[in-house]
Amino acid sequence: MGEKNEILYNKYGKEDLIKQLSQEDFKRTTLSFYKYVIITNPVALRNKLFKQWGDLNIKGRIYVAKEGINAQLSCPTPNLNKFINSVQSIEAFKNIPFKRAVEENQTSFLKLVIKVKKQIVADGLEENEYDVTNVGTHLSAKEWNDCINNGATVVDVRNHYESRIGHFKGAIKPDVDTFREELPLIKEKLKDKKEEKILLYCTGGIRCEKTSSYLKHHGFKDVNQLHGGIIHYATQIKEYNLENKFVGKNFVFDDRLGERISNDIIGRCDQCGSPCDDYTNCNYVDCNLLFLQCKKCQDNYEGCCTTRCQDMSKLPKLEQKKIRKNRKRSSLHSFTKSIRPQENIAERKRKSG
Repeated sequence: MGEKNEILYNKYGKEDLIKQLSQEDFKRTTLSFYKYVIITNPVALRNKLFKQWGDLNIKGRIYVAKEGINAQLSCPTPNLNKFINSVQSIEAFKNIPFKRAVEENQTSFLKLVIKVKKQIVADGLEENEYDVTNVGTHLSAKEWNDCINNGATVVDVRNHYESRIGHFKGAIKPDVDTFREELPLIKEKLKDKKEEKILLYCTGGIRCEKTSSYLKHHGFKDVNQLHGGIIHYATQIKEYNLENKFVGKNFVFDDRLGERISNDIIGRCDQCGSPCDDYTNCNYVDCNLLFLQCKKCQDNYEGCCTTRCQDMSKLPKLEQKKIRKNRKRSSLHSFTKSIRPQENIAERKRKSG
């Protein structure tokens, strides 16, 4: 039993993982991919992938479910071909498209985590509300730009903190915290456009896949989605010298928290209000609030969101652990762990207790 756990689960702490990465003498490539496909035994597949990809020194976050796979990961560049071959050797994943990061970072992921989930993207939908075999038309970057130029309705299928630092010009940007909140809201916002051309976009395409099938199920006639999401769009506009209609950064779900698509900075620091599109998580681990913080405020607050968290972060780790253990609720915040532009951090923290 002990041997099985050693093979299938990471056993190092964060500091050890950071040290291991700092000692690597090779480059890494950050990739993402997904596929909706029937997987009869997700647990067996998860264990197989963990062993194979662990041997290739893959770091990342991968979800496996009966409905498919969703992966964001970092691969040692020397092992890239071996990794791609290992994915494509699985019959269900043949010809799966890979999307490479726009900006590289050696520490985008610290460890390999592969989890078996009910769904590869949590959406709260019943099975009879969508059919992932009946999705929207996939558009290339050029086709996407042409549709925008012709007046199509553009919808951002991401959370508010993602669109806050970057989005397509003129897009509808639902003010939501989770994907499951977004689907019914999008349907309501578009209720008078069932006969019109709808354009959906997200980070890598997976949320659009589910959203387009959901909208088509509810009677929308002309649903389209950006193939490969913002990540692939950024690659194509450079490769084919196309106009870039995306402004700002693309939020990514790894330690980078964003990769630049245009030079526009559309966000503002949540502490001083200066132009800023760099997200950080509060350095006080019991807070971990996601917020925008400029370099000056990062230095002044030592990576924390308030002076209170700054003081708490300096307590001995054992004392911090005791505080977390004695807290009555599981999270320091009784609400979402990211903030909106109009909010004041200090007031928000005061209300949360």
